[in-house]
Amino acid sequence: MKSQFLTISALTVVVFSLVGCLKGKMRDVPDNGQLVGVAPAAKGGLGRPIGMVFVPPGTFHMGPSDEDVNYNFTARNKQVSISGFWMDATEITNNDYRQFVNWVRDSLSAIQLGFVRQSQDGDTAVDWNKARTINYGNRSTLEKLNTLVLAPDNRLYNRIEIDPSKLEYNVQGFDLKEAAKRENANRPRKDFAYRYSEKIYPDTLVWMRDFSYSYNEPMTKRYYAHPSFGNYPVVGITWKKAVAFCHWRTHRLNSYLEKTKKAVESDYRLPTEAEWEYAARGGRTQSMFPWGNYYLRNKKGCLLANFKPGRGNYAEDGGFYTVRADAYWPNNFGLYNMAGNVSEWTSSYFYEGAYNFQHDMNPDVRYNASDNDPPRMKRKVVRGGSWKDVGYFLQTSTRQYEYQDTAKSYIGFRCVIDLPAQLRK
Repeated sequence: MKSQFLTISALTVVVFSLVGCLKGKMRDVPDNGQLVGVAPAAKGGLGRPIGMVFVPPGTFHMGPSDEDVNYNFTARNKQVSISGFWMDATEITNNDYRQFVNWVRDSLSAIQLGFVRQSQDGDTAVDWNKARTINYGNRSTLEKLNTLVLAPDNRLYNRIEIDPSKLEYNVQGFDLKEAAKRENANRPRKDFAYRYSEKIYPDTLVWMRDFSYSYNEPMTKRYYAHPSFGNYPVVGITWKKAVAFCHWRTHRLNSYLEKTKKAVESDYRLPTEAEWEYAARGGRTQSMFPWGNYYLRNKKGCLLANFKPGRGNYAEDGGFYTVRADAYWPNNFGLYNMAGNVSEWTSSYFYEGAYNFQHDMNPDVRYNASDNDPPRMKRKVVRGGSWKDVGYFLQTSTRQYEYQDTAKSYIGFRCVIDLPAQLRK
């Protein structure tokens, strides 16, 4: 039943594209002895992606637009070029992430209830028509999900509920970076495959864990579960959970495209550090903030982002904790909250001297750390500053890091995807 959770990686997309070419119809080729070409069997592709904006290709100066007040010297100014991509206009919200969580819950429940069917290739798949009928408010139904619900000694008032720790998504893909190395040219494809299960439910306890001697229990109980926060950025998400979300989003898209006989697209993914900074600047290559220089307020005195003004007047900017993901004005690319609200994961490994050796074309330093690696190897670049940070961290060039297996109440994420530029028209 592994196909339910198959995640389509970049290499899988390449393979599907090759298969599409191999399925080209030769009967449409005239028998005239001339080279006329054969088009792929797939027709068209994805239309303009919902909720995303196009970031056009360009060149900018990556690094400080002001003095390095911390004297970190981890971001030397460097001119780099970025190819165009599509990016979520807002951070991934609680409602967005809940769709992922519910999909995993329904998939696992359907398998346990036997709501599966045989596909044309002989594999098994979830019968989604039946899966959508599962009533989680029915006690008899929940009793049948014995491996997914809370154990009796973990229940209150003997209520049977889904155990969040049992919700795991099976990530599968290929390590293209390893496959591309010359020394690996003759190795079989299976050597580059990876498969692992990732717990995907947000860590709601971060609101209490992150702040000692501080009363934040209401946020722990309500932030992810209450509809009032549905359009607020999801938090309590580790880097690994964010990657799993990108894999699921890719799988969901490409499953639809295959079903409708359209061309499979590239993967949803986290932006690289350089892509994030380029997008955050919104075409203002030398500006400190997404809205320009040099101030955190506009001419009317209104704060331009959600952060920690002054010495801690959290409520002055309109939000005590986070605010809606589409709050404040977007930058010139149409991206909201690229400064403040929540910091955002990138795909890049944090190395202090990365700017000194990375390429000037789509620069990226990547390392997929295993659970057994030392903590230093698990550092991922985090950008943008958050609701609990002072203004310095809102600068587009400020670099921070967090460990890939750590969740925080002030770190979220957004996705990017490589699609044709003409879709923006």
